[in-house]
Amino acid sequence: MTFGKLEHVAPFHFCVDIGGYTGISAASYEDFLTGIKEVKAKSLGFHLQRGDFQKWVLDILKDKKLAKDIEKVRKQRLRGQALRNHLYRIVYERRKELASKSR
Repeated sequence: MTFGKLEHVAPFHFCVDIGGYTGISAASYEDFLTGIKEVKAKSLGFHLQRGDFQKWVLDILKDKKLAKDIEKVRKQRLRGQALRNHLYRIVYERRKELASKSR
């Protein structure tokens, strides 16, 4: 899937626990970055440990590289702001890499 065709995908819904929807969803790399910045760190940890981010990135964005990078973050067991910063950085860098390839 090319970078420019990612506007209409099945959205990721950020939750803090089962059924605890935050009201924030992502349907693109940009939305995902916004969500990472806005949701509570508890939500990031919840989804990371369950493998939700990795599954969405792999199944919906079709991005094996980013899914592997997110899995590496999961294994580091980061929490709080450290988790948010690291996750944001890898998604941001991957989006930038894909954008430069699509030009």
